[in-house]
Amino acid sequence: MSQTFGKTRWKRFAVVMVPTVAATAAVGISIAQGALAASFSLSGIPATVTAGTLDGTGFAQYGTVDVTQGGTPIPVAVSGFKTATITNMCQSVPIDTHTPLGTYTLTIKAGGAGSDAVSASSIFLDMTELQAKSAEFDGINIGVAGGGITKGPVNPQDAGKVDPNGFSQEADSAHLKGVEQQSLATSAGTFVLNGMHLTITAGDHPCPIPG
Repeated sequence: MSQTFGKTRWKRFAVVMVPTVAATAAVGISIAQGALAASFSLSGIPATVTAGTLDGTGFAQYGTVDVTQGGTPIPVAVSGFKTATITNMCQSVPIDTHTPLGTYTLTIKAGGAGSDAVSASSIFLDMTELQAKSAEFDGINIGVAGGGITKGPVNPQDAGKVDPNGFSQEADSAHLKGVEQQSLATSAGTFVLNGMHLTITAGDHPCPIPG
């Protein structure tokens, strides 16, 4: 039986999510509203994503296993939101050039406050780790069977891979501050990056965690 809490605040709650930037979103491409990306092969290279705040509605989270292009299985927690708003978002991905140039970091920053925040709809994130300085959930159910999720979305790409009796959780809304996440993939109906700035610099430079 799931437990329900009207409003919950947890410090460093590890099994939560924060939206990261998909490759298409990174170059400013938006997918048509409600139309999810087709299945794609994962590179297996994790991206570090930080954010000042995340406010989302219609939250669902469940476990599954992704498979990289090379056939390596990776257990992930998939988090879905009907809508999400993010401030001070930063994504960094180290890239090994396999040349004397060494490692370079692709960094993308976007999203200020108010109308300048990053916004997304029908977003799904495959992550391996998350930390938050604070997290608040409204109307949360913990221990929901995977086949009984009703408050948030389940990615159609995961059809047949989610244990209908497995452990899952859901909430009407979620509010996180000071977030850091390791993510492998993202799919979204729309992803709007206001004030996007992309840089490539020598060395490994992970995004700083907002205060």
